[in-house]
Amino acid sequence: MRIDKYLKISRIIKRRTVANEACDAGRVKLNDKAVKASAEVREGDRIEIQFGNKNSKYEVLQIKEVVRKEDAGLMYRTLE
Repeated sequence: MRIDKYLKISRIIKRRTVANEACDAGRVKLNDKAVKASAEVREGDRIEIQFGNKNSKYEVLQIKEVVRKEDAGLMYRTLE
């Protein structure tokens, strides 16, 4: 699954266009490498997102195409 779609479905970032822009600006890293929005995400990958002075780190636990709002938090684990 594309990283911009994963960020939207898991509700880490609310809109896919915002996720796409964050990737294009180099604020999203996948396994310590800056990636574009089309990068593929797999289970076990680590995602780091920089918004202003805040860095958020996540580990991908599940990849699903359709997720209910209540279950979105089960797709990842917050690190640090």
